[in-house]
Amino acid sequence: MSSSSVITENTRPEPDKVLKEISNYIHNYNIDSCLAYETAKLCLLDSIGCGLAALKYDQPKNLIKPTVPGTIVPNGTRIIGTSLIQDPIRGAFSIGTLIRWLDYNDCWLAAEWGHPSDNLGGILAISDYLTRSSKSRNEGKIFKIKDVLDGMIRAHEIQGILALENSFNNVGLDHVALVKIATTAVVSKLVGLSYDKTIDALSHAFADGQSLRTYRHVPNTMSRKSWAAGDAVSRAVNLVYHVKNGESGMPSVLTAKRWGFYDVSFKGQEFIFQRPYGSYVMENILFKISFPAEFHAQTAMEASLIIHKELKDLGRDHKDIKSVKIRTQEAAMKIIDKKGPLHNYADRDHCIQYMVAIPLIYGRLTADDYGDAIASNPAIDELREKMYCVEDKQLTVDYYDPLKRYIGNSLTVEMNDGTILSEVKIDYPIGHRRRREEGKPLLFAKFEKHVKDHFEDKTKQDTILRASYDENLENMEVDKFVDLFIPDS
Repeated sequence: MSSSSVITENTRPEPDKVLKEISNYIHNYNIDSCLAYETAKLCLLDSIGCGLAALKYDQPKNLIKPTVPGTIVPNGTRIIGTSLIQDPIRGAFSIGTLIRWLDYNDCWLAAEWGHPSDNLGGILAISDYLTRSSKSRNEGKIFKIKDVLDGMIRAHEIQGILALENSFNNVGLDHVALVKIATTAVVSKLVGLSYDKTIDALSHAFADGQSLRTYRHVPNTMSRKSWAAGDAVSRAVNLVYHVKNGESGMPSVLTAKRWGFYDVSFKGQEFIFQRPYGSYVMENILFKISFPAEFHAQTAMEASLIIHKELKDLGRDHKDIKSVKIRTQEAAMKIIDKKGPLHNYADRDHCIQYMVAIPLIYGRLTADDYGDAIASNPAIDELREKMYCVEDKQLTVDYYDPLKRYIGNSLTVEMNDGTILSEVKIDYPIGHRRRREEGKPLLFAKFEKHVKDHFEDKTKQDTILRASYDENLENMEVDKFVDLFIPDS
């Protein structure tokens, strides 16, 4: 840019429309959808269960340890499933990381993909901390689970509506940028920021450095994708506290010429919005019920289990397979179509060929199946080499259609003797809204398994489940709810 074109006009503009609309939604919109609250309860329990399940593994347990050993935080955030007590910024990281670790929490698929329950890390950490602080001082707000559910609905909505038409992945940015923005908005209200101060906080979320997606893709896929959301929610809480402590904002952080988010990070494009903020996203959220696997592959997993049973009924198995054709959507082709060596757990749970091979061989897919012990079976890579993906344009169209939101996959298996098995095609997985009633019992069973696997004492299990399923759960104080999931001393 020549010196003559440098922008010098310093008139302070009105805040960007996007910032004002998010803040207005946070402070002025009334959520009256019974379906949204009912679904948010399912999401809350499912997310907590996923966090407990992650504690089975050493890597997340090591990541959430205190940065400085021995740190004592008065009235600090309690970390589910552990004895850790942390400040709310670190607590948001820890809870967010546990929820996301196994790639088993809820999902939203649109132009941008993501997992809106990632935001619970920040919402739960700050509402727990503020409640404990209020009780210690005998003043201040006591947050209840209804407040958490309200925050979850709003965070889901902000992240999901921004994702409908705006592809962050196309410019190389990770979807956790949307987690940071949504958590910033919700936490701003929780800590008492005004409409204007919420705009200031949001401006910092957009100005903050955004994560690259490279840790989700070949050749760099690695475990950072499992703690990236924890990092995003912790940054959000940190930024909110900066504003609460007096920091101002940047009103044209998105639209400023040359230096704004649109010009620097979004190739000069402005955000497009398909619909206003309400409760649409929570009402239509996708649950991962059957498999801890990247969501674009969920229906492929269901199809592979059907084929596994068919092979068994025929007296055959995976060794009799000559080829497997996977018809899928454009998004799956971008993210999880992968050839060559798989270097770690994170590589495997983002490879559709691996995720199809495991059910075909073993008749299951669990988190343990991504570990080195199972992955060392040479039959897996041999079967992977026999698979190929093709994009089905209609599956892509149905994927983006707001009236369908299918996540379809189909598998066609050819046997060594030339026999071609009937194609198995599934449009939407059991976690889809269209299969919500079918999925609820399985979602509860998933939660109960995670609780029982983590807490051995049956009395503890019963206490958790009784409280979690209580029709008055919304009125439970947040710290008491969190304490349910803390090991007895």
